[in-house]
Amino acid sequence: MARRKPSFEDQLKQLEEIVTQLEQGDVSLEASLKLFEQGVKLTRQCQKALQEAEQKVQILTRDDDDDFQLQPFQTDDD
Repeated sequence: MARRKPSFEDQLKQLEEIVTQLEQGDVSLEASLKLFEQGVKLTRQCQKALQEAEQKVQILTRDDDDDFQLQPFQTDDD
């Protein structure tokens, strides 16, 4: 049975949990190093997911001449 790849949100939540554990400082040096290694891996995966999302947005916003204009992201607060 194939394992489902964790979502970006799942990875981000796991990264936040690692940061919390490291900030509390009540884990051994060895455990801290393992958590740090896992955090670096999760950070890279999240960065990759964000880059892929940005590329998809750029592809979707291209005009008929294959040019695109980067526009500021509009939120409901703007």
